Amino acid sequence: MRNYITHEWFTIFTITGLFTIVVAKYLNTLRFNDFLTVIGNSKYLKIYAKDQKFIDQFDSFLFINLSLSLSIFIFFAYNTFITPVDFELMSFLKLTLAVSAIIIIKTLLERLIGSLFEIDSLIDDYLFQKTTFKNFSGLVFLVANLFLLYTDLRITIIIISALSIVCLINVIGFLSSFKTHQKLINPNFFYFLLYLCALEIGPYILLFKVIREYNV
Repeated sequence: MRNYITHEWFTIFTITGLFTIVVAKYLNTLRFNDFLTVIGNSKYLKIYAKDQKFIDQFDSFLFINLSLSLSIFIFFAYNTFITPVDFELMSFLKLTLAVSAIIIIKTLLERLIGSLFEIDSLIDDYLFQKTTFKNFSGLVFLVANLFLLYTDLRITIIIISALSIVCLINVIGFLSSFKTHQKLINPNFFYFLLYLCALEIGPYILLFKVIREYNV
């Protein structure tokens, strides 16, 4: 076991993430089991997209884990590939808040665009797919953090492996969404590219800048 000064806090945040996953499963065990098979199986998306709400309790608990696990993962990645920094609780909480805020604001903007162009149903289905794959990525980050915290495996191998898996998951999600709405996208491909640049690529550039300023 590694003796990090930040070990206690990361353990607390990791346990909190695990707790939110347990709560999500407790609230809806059947849905959680279907959620675990979402990669390569469209059953979850077809069934639960119809019952989605603006604020979904099940997704909300999984989102808490995503925010915490992603923030811990970012801390390790930053220390490994950019520059080592000392852990400060307030700075880490600010990072977690920034990660959460970017994801939430991005989702709200997409819903606003859906309302403006009167394509609410289409956007809602698309956002449900994206939210599902993001929350699934949160499980990957949680597992990766357990390896980072409690094993002696090389940090770079764990980080690169986890990022590769998460990228693959989200590519599968994107292709699934593209295939589902291909008939609508084809005649509006230019606007689709604008959307990708503004709301898919832009926020991650902003998040990268936040990470770059993490040690300030």
